Amino acid sequence: MANDLLGGLSGLMKGLSGFMPQDDPDVKILNAQSELNDLAAQETELYAQAGKAALKRYPGQFAETEDKLGLIQANRNEANAKLQAAKAEKEQKDRQQQLADAQFTCPSCGMRNPDGVKFCQECGSKLGVISACPSCGAKIAPGVRFCGECGARLE
Repeated sequence: MANDLLGGLSGLMKGLSGFMPQDDPDVKILNAQSELNDLAAQETELYAQAGKAALKRYPGQFAETEDKLGLIQANRNEANAKLQAAKAEKEQKDRQQQLADAQFTCPSCGMRNPDGVKFCQECGSKLGVISACPSCGAKIAPGVRFCGECGARLE
């Protein structure tokens, strides 16, 4: 991730340096630093490839490194599981927010009304009308085009 960030900044700086006078000493320094960073990243990638090849070719010869890699991979899997859980939690929260918002969004004119209002302040239609999906029966908020449970098209 840090390499991605630095690589992105390096690319941005390289792009910006194209707009600066190339004979300026600061631009020369910036360009040289950018080139050094790019070469260092390439070197690191080659070392990583060589290390992977060595671990495959000589299993057991690098036991300590293999143990550390195993631990890192387990931690990475755990972090990925946390990420997926956080994404699922966010999606659930977003769906709940949409349903909450839908109760105060007029199904007729689409105006978002203040909380606690039972009738649209724009057109007078009744608010909070939630229908059910014809395919799976899940509750559907007004204005939704697809069912959040089964994906059925609603319009």
